[in-house]
Amino acid sequence: MPGTPTIRLAVVDDHPLFVRGLELLLPLSTDNRAEVVGSTGDASAAAAMVSRCMPDLALVDLHMPAPGGIRAVAAIRRTTPRVRVVAMSGSTDPAPALDALRAGAEGYLPKTSEPEELLPPLLAILDGWAVLPADLLRAVLRPSRAAPVDLDDEERRLLRAIAAGRNTVDIAEELHVSERTVKRMTATLLRKLRVSTRAEAAAVAGHAGLLGE
Repeated sequence: MPGTPTIRLAVVDDHPLFVRGLELLLPLSTDNRAEVVGSTGDASAAAAMVSRCMPDLALVDLHMPAPGGIRAVAAIRRTTPRVRVVAMSGSTDPAPALDALRAGAEGYLPKTSEPEELLPPLLAILDGWAVLPADLLRAVLRPSRAAPVDLDDEERRLLRAIAAGRNTVDIAEELHVSERTVKRMTATLLRKLRVSTRAEAAAVAGHAGLLGE
């Protein structure tokens, strides 16, 4: 896609070979549209590193020595809220991924992904989408029991837009309201659904059958 700006990535991972692989292969596999601008193998130093290099996205391995990847996600979101966080793991256990979403991650990608497969989801997350692999989403939803949620027509329209990955600007145009109003409505909707992220809202809605109405 000509004209697409380079995505600046920071990597929080205690496996040097994995980090070095991303540094070498991402530019090659994305035609120089993604590059690693900073990295650390120390979860406690993650927020400071991200603050220093100010990337567009931070990739955080969830399985790291204490304080761990989940706390690194939360610290990055707290100190540099404009940086989008993508959780990564080599495990198929859905629990850490859900914890990462609750801590503020905008997406989750398996560490088994090939470098050339990373660009589309990274671009989607950068554009405001919440990204989860389909098999992981099914695993997260399978044991859950969604309680009935009473939403009005406007809230259902908002929820459908969120589940479709629409960004704040597009939702504001669709609902004919300001971006500030969309953010306020979204915060209210998340509280009503008892979730903390857009990805969780979409998951709860899908499981409860709220999106096909």
